Amino acid sequence: TQGLLEAMSQREVIGVLAHELAHIKNRDVLTMSIVAAVSQAVMFLQYFAYFIPLSRDDDGPNPLALLVALILAPFAAILIQMAVSRTREYAADATGARLMGDPLPLADALSTLGRATRATQSRTAQPATAHMYIAQPLSGGMASLFSTHPPIEERIRRLRGLSE
Repeated sequence: TQGLLEAMSQREVIGVLAHELAHIKNRDVLTMSIVAAVSQAVMFLQYFAYFIPLSRDDDGPNPLALLVALILAPFAAILIQMAVSRTREYAADATGARLMGDPLPLADALSTLGRATRATQSRTAQPATAHMYIAQPLSGGMASLFSTHPPIEERIRRLRGLSE
């Protein structure tokens, strides 16, 4: 955003650009497209659960299997997509740091982003839109499961570890 561009130093902006270039280098759009397609296939297959019999002798539909599939399949597919997305972010951090030859500009940019998020989260963060934030504006175990980005503090810690 314009506000973050104004808040970040040129060095931090270059760190962010290196991170974004790393997504391209790592083919993350392709990876996430494949993950999304597999997730959609899992959700499509849930409809076949209706035809799974309760036992070998039962030829009728299985309402219990249908109920479990209708609840668990989409939930599992979403959790897998979010987990893969978080791993791609860690990989883009590391690749971006290698591209720059220094992990600290991105670590500093993430720190700036974290401060900006904390300053605005109480005014604008809602559970329905929390997944759109780079820095998770809500706290709690369930919120982190549905986040597309890993916790900023952990990303900063890993990046600083690369500089040692």
